Order: sequence, then structure tokens, then C-alpha cells
Amino acid sequence: MKAFVGELLGTFVLTLFGCACVACAVLFGEYVSIFQVGMVWGIGVTLAIYLTRYLSCAHLNPAVSVAMVVAGRMKAGKLPSYLVAQFVGAILAGLMLYVLFSPSIANYEAIHGIVRGTVASVDTARMFGEFYPNPGDASVAVVSLPLAMLAEGFGTFLLALFIFCLTEGCNVGRPSEPLQPLFIGLTVASIIFFVAPLTQAGLNPARDAGPRLVAYVMGWQSAALPDAVGGWFWVYILAPVVGAIVAALCFRCFLEPLLVSKNKEDKQCCCGKKVKE
Repeated sequence: MKAFVGELLGTFVLTLFGCACVACAVLFGEYVSIFQVGMVWGIGVTLAIYLTRYLSCAHLNPAVSVAMVVAGRMKAGKLPSYLVAQFVGAILAGLMLYVLFSPSIANYEAIHGIVRGTVASVDTARMFGEFYPNPGDASVAVVSLPLAMLAEGFGTFLLALFIFCLTEGCNVGRPSEPLQPLFIGLTVASIIFFVAPLTQAGLNPARDAGPRLVAYVMGWQSAALPDAVGGWFWVYILAPVVGAIVAALCFRCFLEPLLVSKNKEDKQCCCGKKVKE
């Protein structure tokens, strides 16, 4: 129960903070640069981890949870409860976002002549789920389905790899435990800086699917989906999971053995004790 509550609450917080930031950018012209948006997302992730890491492992991301199982850091039996909690938390965040901004969204649509559910309503739907190319940069960005999958998969690969390395006991260069959430948040922000102009940088299947479902039900319907070929699944659910799995395998099969070997060479084990000769 503690883990379930932790994952639900943490995913709720990071999704609400991040999506609310995008909503403010769309509706009110706040957060005019990708740096500002990325930093708010990073702060949201950091605060969510600090809030819940002693309730659960603070994965707050289905792709990260799957990667933890693949890397042997979590038992597979715990995965279903983590996934359910994460998606429920993201859906609740989407609902709260809609409740808070619904009057402003309706006013924005009236001012700009947007009919919810039409192609033009993508402009407001992007506050909930991601789109490729990013509607805010559509005049410049050229992003195909394969490229969007690569961007999301590679971004999540980097995120998972950094999480492993920042928290692995054998990595003596990692930050201290109290600072680890801060560095993970900075990792998220840094990835958003170069992925968001292409795909809005989902990097988290729950964060995308939960609010997107809310938008779909609340009148956006097919306009809440990025294309007619299932891009919401291929780009924002499958690609991040695959990227995280590749990161787990890379870490477990390559980086972790190197870290352990380096520690043995230095006569140190993961906990800092001398290795027997």
C-alpha cells in the first residue's frame, strides 16, 4: 500500500506541475522559452521524488519501473501495482488540470475561434498529451513517426541510464543520497531542452496517456491523438519503454561490471570496505 500511494502521489505531482506549466504557456503566454518549461518539469520531478521516495522507490514512470525489473532492481511481482498507481496518478492530474483551467480553456477557444474536437483544437489539446512535431514549433520542425519514436526512445534511454548511474552504489562518483533527486530532475530538464522541440518530450507513458485520456473524454476526441496511425502508442508509450529497457541492459551488462571491476582495482567494494586480497 505504501508503494502504491507513493507512486500514485508522485506521478500526480510531477504530471500536474509539468502539464500546468504547459497550460500556462499556451493560455497565458507564460514560460515563453523551452528552458523555462524544461526547468519547471525538472523541478516537478525533483519535488515528486523527495515527496515519495520513502513510500515507494519513486519511479513515477512506467518505463523506469520496467527498466528496474529488467536490471534486477525490482521484483517483477511488484510491477503491476506500480504501473496501475502511476497511470491512476497521471489521470487524476489530468482531471485536476482540466478542473483548474477549464474556464480559461473555453475562453481561449472562444477568442481564437477554436472548436474543440477539430484539428485546430490541437492547440489546446497539447496541454494534456504530447504531439509531434511539437505544435509550438510546427513551422520549423520536420518529424516523421520513426524520428519521433527515436527521439522519445533515446530521451528515455538517457533518463533511465542516468537514474541507474546516479543511484548505483558501485558508482563512487554519484551524488550523495539527499542530492540524487535534484540531479535526476536536472537530467529530465536537460533532455527536455533538445527533445521537446520535436515531440514535446513525453519520456513517460503514464504522464502522456493519463492526461491524454482526460482530454479525449472532455471533448477533444480524436484531436487529442497526434495522428491517425497510432502515434500516441508507438511514440509515447512503446518507444520510451523500449528505450528504458535498452538502458537497463546496457547498464547491467556493460556499465555495472565496469564499475565493479574499477572498485576492485581500487581495493574498494560498493559499500566502501576493503576487498579481501
